[in-house]
Amino acid sequence: MNKIINILKEQKSLPLDQFIDVALYNKKFGYYMKKNPFGKEGDYITSPLISNLFGEMIAVWCISFWENLGKPDKIVIAELGPGDSSLCNNLIATFKNFTDFYNCFEIKLLEKSTKLRKIQKGKIKSKKVKWIKNIDELDYGPIIFVANEFFDSLPIKQIYKKKKLFFERHVTLSKNNKKIEFLNKKAKKNLVKSIKDLNLISHGNIIEYPKESIKYLKKISKKILKYDGGLLTFDYGYIDQKNRDTLQSVKKHKHLNIFSDPGNADITSHINYKLFYEFLTKSNLQLEKIITQSEFLQKLGIIERANILSKKMSFKGKADMFFRLKKLLDHKEMGSLFKVLFAKKKGNKFSLGFK
Repeated sequence: MNKIINILKEQKSLPLDQFIDVALYNKKFGYYMKKNPFGKEGDYITSPLISNLFGEMIAVWCISFWENLGKPDKIVIAELGPGDSSLCNNLIATFKNFTDFYNCFEIKLLEKSTKLRKIQKGKIKSKKVKWIKNIDELDYGPIIFVANEFFDSLPIKQIYKKKKLFFERHVTLSKNNKKIEFLNKKAKKNLVKSIKDLNLISHGNIIEYPKESIKYLKKISKKILKYDGGLLTFDYGYIDQKNRDTLQSVKKHKHLNIFSDPGNADITSHINYKLFYEFLTKSNLQLEKIITQSEFLQKLGIIERANILSKKMSFKGKADMFFRLKKLLDHKEMGSLFKVLFAKKKGNKFSLGFK
């Protein structure tokens, strides 16, 4: 906290996305650079940590997509933001049961955090896995990009709209230099042009502009168009309206003010799925209808798989598995809050889990 206050004393103010970047990714004190935020002892729990069945379903989906692509000799699974490596390890464990596919795949992990990369390298023992620092390093395909709670952790800009004027949200210090607060500065012309080009000015006074996410989507689109493959994302987000203020901070599984403990708490935002859909469509990709995580996993047969596994389980094991499954599927838990997006090359009819 004090280190961020010192930066703000020097800089006077930072655009919101730069403040988030410092709080999360500063090499010395950034949240993701110094701790493992996952699990009960951490600040939040992701789907792969809740149940191995999540990873198993994604693995089966990847194998089916590979078959649809004509069973190429090489296929890359590029996981964006692999967290504590649970999903990666679950994918590998399932892939081992499919010899033809196992001989063809390679996993590339994109991880910005040096701390998390170290954790991943300690937990992943497969020679099939390599780490990359940039999507540009992917130089063959097809590539299946898998992103679970990746885009929500990327910094965003916020623009405040008052009548016909646009102000970019900055972060600054209060007069006594002890509190962090918002400051609205007149938005630059190129920023206003960007949000207009993305059709982001239709509803609401707070406009969220996921500039970093758009950069990733551009690079991903180019790789899919060049090498074939697709993008499968899981994240909490909304489809229904254009703009809302979704910025939030989480620590020890509880929500708090984003300025109360920067550097020691996660800062995220919800995904504007309508924006993602429109942007990827304009990038010449074809998308399936965005659906909930509950729909997707059930269409893949996660309940049937659980029923098969339960036959060999003790009562306690069975109860635990279905309790975890409820967390993934229930509309009051992650089932509806999390949405699934699938983008691919035009003309590809693969739609497993979406129809």
